[in-house]
Order: sequence, then structure tokens, then C-alpha cells
Amino acid sequence: MTKKAAKLRPDVAETAFRVMLEAIGEEPKTLPPNERDEKNAEAVERGRAGGRVGGKVRAAKLTKARRAEIARTAARARRKKPDAS
Repeated sequence: MTKKAAKLRPDVAETAFRVMLEAIGEEPKTLPPNERDEKNAEAVERGRAGGRVGGKVRAAKLTKARRAEIARTAARARRKKPDAS
């Protein structure tokens, strides 16, 4: 499996300089990350369709014993008391 490159964050001085340039109109304003990222609508729809079907198909393949095991694990996780630390 290939490793992803680490995302570099600008340091405080670079950010301050960019904000100053935007404030005086030297540079266009940058958009927040959620407005910059445009998703392909077709890909989103395909992902939703697969997600809706996937859980039902997985559940149909599980045996009764495996479903019970998953339910027990989930119940234990819900009832587990938080650590006192």
C-alpha cells in the first residue's frame, strides 16, 4: 500500500502575509476548504447507490450466529463504563 504525502500547512507568517494581501486587495480572497472542493455529482451518486445496497447484501450473507456475535460486541461496547483516569 502506498503512503500518502503529508499535507503541508503554511506557517503563521505565511498565513498573515496572505491575509494582509487579501485585505488590501492585492490577491483574490481564498475560499474555505469546503467551498474549494467540488465533487463530481455522478461519482457521488454512484457511491450513494453502492452504499445503500452494500449493507443489505452484507446482512443477507451473515449467519444467525455471526449476527448474534456482532450484537453482543455492540452491546458490550455500549455498556462499557468509561475509564476513571
